[in-house]
Amino acid sequence: MNRELLKRIIFDQHEVIRNAQIIPRRYALDPQANYVVTGLRRAGKSTLLYGIVHDLVQSGVAWERVIYINFEDERLADFTSADFQDILLAQSELSHERGYFFFDEIQNVASWEKFARRLADAGERIYITGSNAAMLSSQISSTLGGRYFSLHVTPYRFDEYLDALGQTHTGGALYTTREIGRISHCFDTFYEQGGFPESLRFSSPRAYVENVYQKVLLGDVAARYNVRNVDALRVLMKKVAETVRNEVSFSALHHTLQSIGHRISKDTVIAYLGYAREAYLLFSITNATAKFVEREGSPKYYFSDNGLLNLFLFDRDTALLENEIAVALRDRFGEGLHYLKSPKTGIDVDFYVPESGLAVQVAYSVAGSAREREVANLTRLAHVDDSVERLVIVTKEEEETIERDGVRIEIVPAWKFLLSLCG
Repeated sequence: MNRELLKRIIFDQHEVIRNAQIIPRRYALDPQANYVVTGLRRAGKSTLLYGIVHDLVQSGVAWERVIYINFEDERLADFTSADFQDILLAQSELSHERGYFFFDEIQNVASWEKFARRLADAGERIYITGSNAAMLSSQISSTLGGRYFSLHVTPYRFDEYLDALGQTHTGGALYTTREIGRISHCFDTFYEQGGFPESLRFSSPRAYVENVYQKVLLGDVAARYNVRNVDALRVLMKKVAETVRNEVSFSALHHTLQSIGHRISKDTVIAYLGYAREAYLLFSITNATAKFVEREGSPKYYFSDNGLLNLFLFDRDTALLENEIAVALRDRFGEGLHYLKSPKTGIDVDFYVPESGLAVQVAYSVAGSAREREVANLTRLAHVDDSVERLVIVTKEEEETIERDGVRIEIVPAWKFLLSLCG
């Protein structure tokens, strides 16, 4: 690889970083550790690294020691693992001191993990990003040999979204009518448009999110996994969006696609869903009470950002509300998040975190019959599960606390519930 070209790419990236607007995120990184940073495309991984570079430069590190390479740069289209050594040679020509290496979307280069391990073994400081969960596969983790910490970056949480807008959301702001009104108004936009950081800069956030979605679907999914039936993949994502709030079986999705003329196998449907999860487009939760086969075969799917889900919906209010709560709970509790549905007891709870004693129902409003339905489900759960300590009904705007058969249930507006998870 031409080392002069590599240097030009490095210095061009320095200019990008110098001019970048850095909004602090919630992630705390150990300055002595190496990291593999993963997450949905445009979630803010690169900007997080830009912030690290700014901190290094402000601490006295010379720019020449910062080796930042974005492997999606078209000038690196022919880059192979054999060219990695030229990066080290270019760094040594730029500075006689140790470098700080930042490699963006490095998964585009085959066998990158071997080079990453070699750098770590040499005592270098390295930060790596990628938009695919395969970067954390057991095979790659084995090659890296525990030399890197992993960090998952998501689009803005609600508190970060408020921070980016300059909206106060702590202390007295949660008690004054004016500030509560402003926070609630911000939530109205957040739950429709999502939390992609750069979307705040655009007059049409929906168009921006649509562009991100197409890039993920066609690049991170279809191209990466050589998907032959892209039309079926598109339809599958639409059908998954329509099932948000409900458990769905692979067989049902397969039947739906076949009924509208897509001749693909059930195994292909399962594979496509796996690809979408690998690209962080979707995530799923399972039934806490079901047997393993039933649990894995009937998950509930959610989109990783409300802006993505909103591209598909017409009747959207309740689906968007539940998806946003799912995203926040997943961010807080990870694999500990489930839903709970038991034909034996009649209990049907949207979200259940047994290790934390939390059960959550989501209802746009608890007016009318919805109130009795949601309260009854939580009350039944409390009577059969002594470990549940907090029972919540998340609504769009309503707030109160009720007692039913010795059970305390909080009815909380979504904006307040999201902020309670961010503490």
